[in-house]
Amino acid sequence: MEKRYPRAFSHIGISVPDIAKALEFYQQALGWYVIMDVTEVKEEKDTAIGAMCIDVFGEGWGSFKIAHLSTSDSIGIELFEFPQNKTPRHEFNPYQTGVFHFCVQDPDVEGLAQRIVELGGKQRMPIREYFPGEKPYRMVYMEDPFGNIVEIYSHSYELHYSAGAYQNQSA
Repeated sequence: MEKRYPRAFSHIGISVPDIAKALEFYQQALGWYVIMDVTEVKEEKDTAIGAMCIDVFGEGWGSFKIAHLSTSDSIGIELFEFPQNKTPRHEFNPYQTGVFHFCVQDPDVEGLAQRIVELGGKQRMPIREYFPGEKPYRMVYMEDPFGNIVEIYSHSYELHYSAGAYQNQSA
């Protein structure tokens, strides 16, 4: 019988139109650590990285820029800038399949939301409480300057949902 257990989250890759601006934004807004500065990767069949990228992207991609950041809990963020990138129409579309958003945790939801706006992002909704007057769990959806949706939680994921956030409170 196959053993089943929860895997740890390692990293997420985000394509951006300007990697230098994205690196600066994520450092200033979220305080993420730079663990590898902007590096150019070229399509070279005789290097391990080049061969790996050909496996992923196919042949003919030429080159791209990459940088690596880390959160305080060791989750990796890979930023990619491709010269042939296409900027999508920045329409909020949660119904489209794929990655919808990522979430960070900060007890100062209001302060982080304000900092994201000051650095060129958007606040997509008012800050909301899951249990108004009962528990201090707050959240808000934001948007980074590149159109990626960033959610902010005041408390851990487990605390937000183990309390039954979607239960009928009148029952």
